Amino acid sequence: MAALRALLTLSIWLLFGHQTLAKNDAPCLLSKWNNGYYTFLNRHLPGGTPASLDQNEWEKYIQTRGCDRPTQSFLHPADLERVKDVCTNRGGKVYKENLCISQQPFTFVTVRSIIGTCGIKSVKKETKHLILACELLENQCLPVHFEGNPGNEKPNNNAKGCQDPKSGAPSFKVKWLWLLSAPLLIIIFR
Repeated sequence: MAALRALLTLSIWLLFGHQTLAKNDAPCLLSKWNNGYYTFLNRHLPGGTPASLDQNEWEKYIQTRGCDRPTQSFLHPADLERVKDVCTNRGGKVYKENLCISQQPFTFVTVRSIIGTCGIKSVKKETKHLILACELLENQCLPVHFEGNPGNEKPNNNAKGCQDPKSGAPSFKVKWLWLLSAPLLIIIFR
């Protein structure tokens, strides 16, 4: 009996631990990371970005921000409302998991740097559809992560629009850990 209780405790811990650490299966579900939107804004829509593609200017700018990420993409702050719209029916389509893809392309700057030295490998202006992780924060579906789009993916016109979960949230998906826990609960509490 003690072994079964230990197994049940472990199963429940794995179940809830998995649920707490996992990313959402669909866009616009309640976020597990309260600062995600503000981190997104700080990383991808900060003020003061250089107006040119000059590597020296970008190197100085990256040095002030930190060069802990080898690839950094910067959207224009004037595009904030359009970026937020990617997480709605107005501007985005479901891509996969909690990712939405913009219905319209965006122009942004991608800077590739050498971690630790802040040396710039390249500064490139790109025009692509944005792929963003969208999650529910403060009753609004907002971007929390900028996903790369190296294959220049475009939205599927037949895909569902990204939307507020109040207007048709995706259904709950049963996880294998839930299925594993059910028989154990039956055995323990018979």
